Amino acid sequence: MLQSRFLTPMRLLERAIAPSLRSSQSLTRSSTTTPSSILPRPISATPSPLSSRLLLPLSQVRHASHASQGAGNRHSRDPAGKRLGAKRSGGEYVVPGCIIFRQRGTKWFPGENCALGRDHTIYATEAGYVRYYLDPELHPDRKFIGVCFEKEGKLPTPRNAPSRRKLNRVAVPRIDVADEPPARSDLTAHVGADGVVVASVDAATAAQGGPQLRPGYMYREANWQIGRAAEKAGITAKPYNSKNRWLAWRKRQARADRAAQMKSLKNKKKTKKGKGGR
Repeated sequence: MLQSRFLTPMRLLERAIAPSLRSSQSLTRSSTTTPSSILPRPISATPSPLSSRLLLPLSQVRHASHASQGAGNRHSRDPAGKRLGAKRSGGEYVVPGCIIFRQRGTKWFPGENCALGRDHTIYATEAGYVRYYLDPELHPDRKFIGVCFEKEGKLPTPRNAPSRRKLNRVAVPRIDVADEPPARSDLTAHVGADGVVVASVDAATAAQGGPQLRPGYMYREANWQIGRAAEKAGITAKPYNSKNRWLAWRKRQARADRAAQMKSLKNKKKTKKGKGGR
């Protein structure tokens, strides 16, 4: 106990005196012209036998308390590529929603039958063939990407040409009804006591005394009339008898067979997935 109390102040004293001793020694070596009376009296640097036995040598070891700076941004300096560029070449067939070109900024602009996404992605709005083209009438310097309906078609379409509609159809003049060929009379089905009777619309309406229907329209029975066809024909279902145990057993057996069949199919699917995973 006495030794530990004595060592602590001695170590503090050595740490305080050691720097002054080093500085005084350097001064005595460098100064040769100054008189000896002005210089302080040098102190012996040789340790005393007491200090050599009691004091330990001074050594400072620095340990890192946390990670070095800059390690957090080490992996963000080389990010993965964004896979920009052309996804469909000229003349390639695309469907609506198919991405044609990915870019940052508008290096290419959407042309006919194409649209621009919020990340400047150009995609097709109609089915057709991709075309990369220039349109000096629309803009002298911009490059456009469009979709043409014909494989040998060209873009841009002339301004006076008829515009195409959806389903890749061209606007054509309308044909009058008088010039159309006579349409085939439609058929109608009627359930009667003699069974199902099929006749033309004109004959059925004339027999019922109803209005004449135009060509292209069909006359049919209402759903409730079709549902009562069995009742009109005199066909009735047998009433269910809860005391018939034979019928109940057959139904229960059918349900059990169906459940076993579904379970076997489910097990077959599991085995196929297991074989594929191996």
